[in-house]
Amino acid sequence: MIPLRRLGLYGGSFDPVHNGHLILAREALETIGLDRVVFIPAGISPHKLARPPAPPEVRLEMLAAAVADEQGFGWDDREIRRAGPSFAVDTVREMHAEFPSAAIFYFVGDDNLAALHTWKEIDALLAIATLVVFSRSGISGPHRFPVVSRRVDISSTDIRTRVAAGRPVRYLVPDPVLEIISRHRLYRDGPVEINTSEGWGSRRTASEIPAYPTGVRKTT
Repeated sequence: MIPLRRLGLYGGSFDPVHNGHLILAREALETIGLDRVVFIPAGISPHKLARPPAPPEVRLEMLAAAVADEQGFGWDDREIRRAGPSFAVDTVREMHAEFPSAAIFYFVGDDNLAALHTWKEIDALLAIATLVVFSRSGISGPHRFPVVSRRVDISSTDIRTRVAAGRPVRYLVPDPVLEIISRHRLYRDGPVEINTSEGWGSRRTASEIPAYPTGVRKTT
């Protein structure tokens, strides 16, 4: 295994993951000189408790499909397997313990900066990892963190709204993600239908996914 020297961690709900996420992650990989970007879907986001997301195993399925075979990208399911809310500091501590020689960079959207002081043990997080701000507007306000900026007008909220209204979302999400949204009938009224005939039942856990190796351990 090639040792990781500079590791980027991209946490979030990814409900759903979309091309904007992937574009900014690729920009960070190249401009910061990272060995790998690991996408980490939240089990329960402490900042989005008002709106239940799609089931975690389905969000992970979409994410794994989106980054499959993408050079330098991977995924990790630890926050889905961990009980309770998904706090960034817990994940960064675990990653630091597993990769003690790697410099860790944690990505955060510029829309989250105003509430950064409310994050659990934010000072401890900043002591372990370098916070990298993603700006999708191409403009970033004053702060002390490095910025990755690319004008990308795509949001998960807009995608969910379009799907609920029966409007197309092709070109906003990768084609494999679009297929999963359609197959599971995500973001429509009523409960999510997980099609067990396709091999994804509600009893499957994130650690049982056979098709995509855990991204942290994949070195491509």
